[in-house]
Amino acid sequence: MTSDPGRAATEPLRDDIRLLGGILGDTVREQAGPQIFDLVERARQESFAVRRSELDREQLAALFADVPTAEAIPVIRAFSHFALLANLAEDLHRERRRAIHVRAGEPPQASSLAHTYGLLEDAGLDGADVAAALRHALVVPVITAHPTETRRRTVFDTQHRITELMRYRDRTQLDAREEERVQVGLRRQILTLWDTALVRLERLRIQDEIENGLRYFDSAFLQVMPAINREARIRLRELYPGTPLLSEPIVRPGSWIGGDRDGNPNVTDEVVTMASRRAAATALGHYLRELLQLEQELALSSRLTTVADELLTLAAWDDSPKRADEPYRRALRGIRGRLTATADALLDEQLDARAEIGAEPYGGPSELLADLGVVDSSLRAGGDGLIADDRLQALREAVNTFGFHLSGLDMRQNSDVHEETIAELFAWAGVHPDYTALDEDERVRLLTAELRLRRPLVGPGAAFSEQTTKELGVLRAAARAVESLGARAIPNYIISMCTSVSDLLEAAVLLKEAGLLRPDTDGGAECPVNIVPLFETIEDLQQGAATMRAAFAVPAYRSLVDGKGGLQEIMLGYSDSNKDGGYLAANWALYRAELDLVAMAREAGITLRLFHGRGGTVGRGGGPSYDAILAQPPGAVRGSLRLTEQGEIIAAKYAEPALAVRNLESLVAATLESSLLDVEGLGDDAEEAYAVLDELAALARDAYGDLVHRTDGFVEYFKTSTPVEEIGSLNIGSRPSSRKQTSKISDLRAIPWVMAWSLSRVMLPGFYGTGTAFEAWIGGEPARLERLRDLYRRWPFFRSVLSNMAQVLAKSDLGLAARYADLVPDAALRERVFGKIADEHRRTIEMYFAITETDDLLADNHALKRSVFNRFPYLEPLNHLQVELLRRYRSGDEDPLVQRGILLTMNGLATALRNSG
Repeated sequence: MTSDPGRAATEPLRDDIRLLGGILGDTVREQAGPQIFDLVERARQESFAVRRSELDREQLAALFADVPTAEAIPVIRAFSHFALLANLAEDLHRERRRAIHVRAGEPPQASSLAHTYGLLEDAGLDGADVAAALRHALVVPVITAHPTETRRRTVFDTQHRITELMRYRDRTQLDAREEERVQVGLRRQILTLWDTALVRLERLRIQDEIENGLRYFDSAFLQVMPAINREARIRLRELYPGTPLLSEPIVRPGSWIGGDRDGNPNVTDEVVTMASRRAAATALGHYLRELLQLEQELALSSRLTTVADELLTLAAWDDSPKRADEPYRRALRGIRGRLTATADALLDEQLDARAEIGAEPYGGPSELLADLGVVDSSLRAGGDGLIADDRLQALREAVNTFGFHLSGLDMRQNSDVHEETIAELFAWAGVHPDYTALDEDERVRLLTAELRLRRPLVGPGAAFSEQTTKELGVLRAAARAVESLGARAIPNYIISMCTSVSDLLEAAVLLKEAGLLRPDTDGGAECPVNIVPLFETIEDLQQGAATMRAAFAVPAYRSLVDGKGGLQEIMLGYSDSNKDGGYLAANWALYRAELDLVAMAREAGITLRLFHGRGGTVGRGGGPSYDAILAQPPGAVRGSLRLTEQGEIIAAKYAEPALAVRNLESLVAATLESSLLDVEGLGDDAEEAYAVLDELAALARDAYGDLVHRTDGFVEYFKTSTPVEEIGSLNIGSRPSSRKQTSKISDLRAIPWVMAWSLSRVMLPGFYGTGTAFEAWIGGEPARLERLRDLYRRWPFFRSVLSNMAQVLAKSDLGLAARYADLVPDAALRERVFGKIADEHRRTIEMYFAITETDDLLADNHALKRSVFNRFPYLEPLNHLQVELLRRYRSGDEDPLVQRGILLTMNGLATALRNSG
C-alpha cells in the first residue's frame, strides 16, 4: 500500500499497463518465439536503464546494429502495440479519474460544459446580449486525412473490444471465474491484434481515407454530437429563459477527406462523388436502423393510449391486420419506407433496415423531421413523453444535426491552380488571351465583369489541359452533391495561399462555371457555398485584413457575403506560418491577424467566422483545444469557430463515445466562454503587451530564419538527418509530401516537415528561435524578466504558447536526435547544424524555467508528465530501430522488409507520441 496520494491515484493505471503489457509479452513469446521475446525484453530493460542513466545509449543502439531485418520487424511491432495499449490504458484512466471526481461531488472541472454553465450563471449576462453573440453559433471539428493514421478498421475494432473488456473489469466486482473470463477475452483480442497487420501493404488510397474518417461517426459522432446539441440548447435556455437560443445545432461535423485537392492529384470528380455519397449513406443507414429499432420498441396499442389523428394518417402506409391496434409501429414503418425510397434515389448502394412499401422519397431532412415530430407530439399528448425522450428524441436530434449529407465536405485548391484554370478558360472563350499577364486591377475588373454574366465560359467541343478538365469535373461533382443532398453537403470553398482579391474572385468565377454561383438580374449573385480565403504565410497573415477590406469594396464580392447573411469565414494556416517563421513568430502572427480581422469585420459590418487550420502537433497549432480557444483575442470567437482535426489526434479524441463527449464538450465550452466572457485578462495593458510580443516575434523569426533559411546546407541536413525523404517515398498516405517537385523547404508540405522533426525527436518546429528571442529581449534586465513573468500569469495566450512549447520540449530528446544526426554524411555540416539546434534547445528550456519560475517542463500538465514517465522509454527502441533501418535503406539494402520496417517505426512512433504531425 502506497502512502503517496499522487502515486495512489495512478496505481490503477500502472496496474492496467502491467496487465496489458504482460499479456502482450506472453503473446510475443508464443507467436514470435523466445528469441524475439528475449530481444524485446532486453530492449525494454535497457531502455529503462538508459532513462535511469545506468546504461549508455550507444550500448542500447548496438543491440540492434546486427539484428537481421526479419527479426527487427516483430520487435518494432511489439513496441508499437505496446504504445497502442498504453494509449488505451491512459484514456481509461482519465475516464476513471473523472468518474471519481463526479462521485465525490467535487466542482465540475474546467473544460466541461457544467463548469462553463456555472461561469455563465455567475457572470449575470443579459439574455439579449447572449442571443446576439450566439446568433451564428457553430462549432465544427473538420476531419482531415493524415499519413500516420493508417490503421485498418480491424485494428480499430479490436482496440474497441479491448477497451470494453477493460471497462467492464474496472467497473464490476469480479469473482475469480469472471476475472479469468475477462483475461481470456483480453488475450484473445491482443492475439488478434498481433496477428493483424497494423498497416496495409499498398499505399493508402483516398477511398481508404474516406472510410477511415467515416468510422468515427459509427463509433462516436452519431451518438454524441446530437446529445451535446440537445443538452447545450436546454441548459442555455434554462439560464436565459425566454431567449430563443441555439435554434440550430451548435455542433456539426466537417471533412476535408475527398474534397481537399491542394497538391493532391488523387482527388477527382469520382472521389468527390464517392465522399459525399458514402457520407450520406452513413447518415441514412443510421436513421434506417434507428427507425427499425423504434418500430420494434413502440408496440403501443391504441386500445391503451391516446393517439393523435396526424399519427393515424402516417400509420395509413401500413394496413397490416396484425398491427391494426399498433399505429406507432405502422407510422414508423411508413417513415422507414419513405426514407428507403430516399436512399434509393440518392445513393448507388442499398442500405440495411429497408422497408420497400412504394412510398415517395422525402424532399429533404425537414420533411423527415416533420414526420418524426408527428410521432413525438402524439406520444407526448398521450402521456408518453418519457418514451419520446429516448430513442425518438435522439433520432430527431441526429437528423437535425446531420441532415441527409452527414458532414459538410469542404473543397480546397491552391490559388495558383485557380489562376491557371481561369487563364485557360478565358483564352478559350475569347475573354482575354493572356490573363496571367494582367496586373491585379485588370484582373479584378475582368473577373467582376464575368460574375455579372449568366452565360458559361465553356461550350460544346471545348478541349482543355488535364488540370483544367479535372478542376471543372471536381466542381461539377460538388454541384451535383449540393443539388442532391442540400447546400450543407458542400459548405465551403477554401483558397490555399490566398494573397489578393483576384484570388477570391477567381474561385467565384469557377463556382459560377459549375452552376453553384448564380448571377441575378440586379448585378448581384447567390451562392450556397462560402468562399473562404486561407492566409498561411506570416506575410499573408499580416496582410489578411487589408486583402479582405479590398474584397468587400468590390460590389460583386460584397453581394456574395451579404447573400450569406453578412457572414465571412476566413481560414488561418498554422502550419505554413510556422514553417515560414518559426513557433513564436507564427503564433504571434496569427494572434495579430485575428485582432486585425476582428477590427476589419467590425468596420465592414460583417460577421466573422474563423477557421483554424490546426495540426496535431504544437508545430502545426496543436495542443489542448480548450486552452487554445480561450487564448484567442477578444472578438475572435463570436459564438462560432471551425478547426481541423488530423490523423492520430482524431483517434485520441474521438475513437470512443466517452472520449468524444469530453473533447466535443471542451470545444463548445471554450467557444461559449470566449464568446460571452472576458478571458484575455489584459485590460488596459493590452497594447503594451502586444508591443512586447511584436518585439519578441521579430527576434524569434530572425533566429529561426538564421537556421532554416540562411544556414548553408540546412536543407541537406534536414533531408539526411530525418526520415523526410522516406515519408515521401514510402507508401504513406494518399497525398504527395511536396506541393511541387523541388527540394525547397517552402514547397514541402507542413505534415512531413513537422512529422520528420517529431520522429527524429528534435521537435524543432515547436520551439526553435523562442529561447534566443526571450534571452535577447530580457538582456539580463530583471525588470524585463518580471514583465514576461507577469504576462505568463495573466495572459492566456502567452501562457498557452509557453505551455505548448514545454510539452514539445518534454517530448524532445536530443540524445536520440544525435543518433539521427549521425546519418548526415558531412561531419562539418552535422556539427554545425546540430550544434545550433542543441544550443537553442538548452537556451529555450532555461528561459522557460526563468519565465514560469519552475524547474519542471510539465508542472502544469500532470497527465502528459505521467505519460512521459510511464511509456517514453518504450519509444527508445523504435527510434534506434528506425535509425538502423534508415541506414540500411540509404546504403542500398533493397530488402522490402527494410522499407516495411521504416514504415512500421513511423506508425509506432506516431502512435506513441500521439501528435507527430
